[in-house]
Amino acid sequence: MYLVSATDMLQKAKAGHYAVGQFNINNLEWTKAILETAEELKSPVILGVSEGAAKYMGGYNVVVNMVNGLLKDQNISVPVALHLDHGTFEGVYKALNAGFSSIMFDGSHYGIEENIEKTTQVIKDCHAKGVSVEAEVGAIGGEEDGVVGMGECADPDECKQIADLGVDFLAAGIGNIHGVYPANWAGLSFETLDAIQQKTGIMPLVLHGGSGIPNEMVKKAITLGVSKVNVNTECQLAFAAATREYIEAGKDKVGKGFDPRKVLAPGYQAIKATVKEKMELFGSVGKA
Repeated sequence: MYLVSATDMLQKAKAGHYAVGQFNINNLEWTKAILETAEELKSPVILGVSEGAAKYMGGYNVVVNMVNGLLKDQNISVPVALHLDHGTFEGVYKALNAGFSSIMFDGSHYGIEENIEKTTQVIKDCHAKGVSVEAEVGAIGGEEDGVVGMGECADPDECKQIADLGVDFLAAGIGNIHGVYPANWAGLSFETLDAIQQKTGIMPLVLHGGSGIPNEMVKKAITLGVSKVNVNTECQLAFAAATREYIEAGKDKVGKGFDPRKVLAPGYQAIKATVKEKMELFGSVGKA
């Protein structure tokens, strides 16, 4: 299986009233665990890569070659998109030239006019290569690779302006945040989401900051047009907890327990369990 654009899988999700998970990757174990779970569950999947994660893994070309190698050697048959998450204007072109199959240009920190201008250029250049495009209106709360947002609610009219440019799916702020949700979080604004869907019609909508949102809220968001849910923090927390348990139990000091393949194995399984749980919640199991 080769990398595919995310457009077709998300249009099917929107029509079928389920969502496809975007799971951010950070290394080989992360990527292999997500792909293996998607194959086992016959679910389409989107691998998200932030600019910081791409740098950490050695660069955009390293990421593309790693993912393509896994698709081939692990005989992955389900649709897989490799997606730049919250790309800067410069980062978009680095990922595009390296072979990413889907791009998010995050122009939410620009004024609406400049956001429209830059998004229009990104759409033109990505679509020329068959690459899907996600845009954002209304900053998502929290912090991701230095991009900080306060959890704004997007203006439905601005969402329509961006949607009409020809983006393939749209991320709209509805009170969601990246990272761990604080105890005083007010929840998602379903009123805003409903208004955005009414303006944007059949366009798939994206829910960022999917880690930590109560399951019932996620399900309701899917009924209101969300077709892609981003998950990162929950996988990181599960990985860290499983690794900590292994080390604190002293297993790394028994035999060859210090072998990194053994040290990382519990975290690998924890990621798989988290991804499985999310795919079942989103309704994407068996939809490949």
